[in-house]
Amino acid sequence: MPRSVNSVASRARRKKVMKQAKGYFGRRKNVWTVAKNAVEKAMSYSYRDRRAKKRNFRSLWITRINAGARQHGMSYSQFMGKLKANDIELNRKVLADLAMNHPEAFEAIVNKVK
Repeated sequence: MPRSVNSVASRARRKKVMKQAKGYFGRRKNVWTVAKNAVEKAMSYSYRDRRAKKRNFRSLWITRINAGARQHGMSYSQFMGKLKANDIELNRKVLADLAMNHPEAFEAIVNKVK
């Protein structure tokens, strides 16, 4: 019995990867072996960085809250500790937005916890 090769599925698989490699530079966009490696690497980076993005944003929010709190003579850790003690349940994302875009509202929160 002759060997059966499913070229329809193989071509579809390759086409899918080549479509994902669209826009890459040089041979990465049109040579199958290079494009396959580039797409695989890109997928692993995207998986990793979907998690890293959450960490990066949290650290950005903390930096902004710290800067806002220090303008009112408080450190970040003191500020967050007093927020918890006063049962003010605002998350870091909201606090950072207030510190950046609505300083008067942030000042009101700082004065409330002092």
